[in-house]
Amino acid sequence: MPSATRTIPFITVDVFTDTRFAGNPLAVIMDARDLSEPEMQQIAAEFGYSETTFVLPPSNPQNTAEIRIFTPVTEVPFAGHPNVGTAHVLATAGSVYGKPVGDHIRFEEKAGLVEIAVSRDAEGKVAATTIRAPGPLTIGARVPAPVMAPCIGLTEDDIVTRQHEPLFASVGLKFILVEVASLEALGRASPRLDPLEALRANHENENCDCATFLYTWVGPDHVQARMFAPFDNVAEDPATGSASAALGAFLNTLAPAPTERRLLIEQGVEMGRRSLIGVTVHTLAGRFDRVEISGSSVTVMRGELTL
Repeated sequence: MPSATRTIPFITVDVFTDTRFAGNPLAVIMDARDLSEPEMQQIAAEFGYSETTFVLPPSNPQNTAEIRIFTPVTEVPFAGHPNVGTAHVLATAGSVYGKPVGDHIRFEEKAGLVEIAVSRDAEGKVAATTIRAPGPLTIGARVPAPVMAPCIGLTEDDIVTRQHEPLFASVGLKFILVEVASLEALGRASPRLDPLEALRANHENENCDCATFLYTWVGPDHVQARMFAPFDNVAEDPATGSASAALGAFLNTLAPAPTERRLLIEQGVEMGRRSLIGVTVHTLAGRFDRVEISGSSVTVMRGELTL
């Protein structure tokens, strides 16, 4: 006999924006208890967004929920915009699995516990959510500019190395951070699969799909960025919170005396999906302590999956 049809509610939001059809879209599957892992992966591929989240009951009842995050091709342990957007959805709903959701949220994820603060406007509606990256800052191998340049369709002169060479860095999810010389160079960049595949093979120990986060300065505490992750089936991402957090944490290590720092990261401009990501790096006794990312989200669609 054929299996019974299941209907599962979902909500989509645009994240790191307060304008529909800007920012980074996210699908939130509100009750994933009846879904297998292969089904989660199929659903994420069907939506085709850079990530889709699946909400499950927490293993520890003191936490809000367990969240699993899938790109169109794989599960990831942590990502920024899925946490910002999923927290917005659950805080707006006001409850999950029969428990109230307040202004302090804690998600169980593969990378560890993710803590989230909810900000509300004068009417009590969710205005923004702020997440704390779950991992410490880790810095991996450097990639010489002549090796990196062909991977992103640029010349060696387009890559700035005064403060740092391109390098692997993570606060929960790993990226290659690359400073480029100008907005014009940023606009010309595009991923090149063959040299990226060679780079990935040469850095197998980094356990990274060579997702690349390019940035250039447009103000004292303001950068514009792009992110390419072709091996995750994400040609370009309009907003990447986890990469923004890694960049903010890493840049703070370059300061002579690291202190608390705020950074605005603008992304998705070239895609017509402008995103604004707030990054705050906290220090303790002159050393990196934690990094937080914040942003707004706006609801776009509600519906049901039929399985």
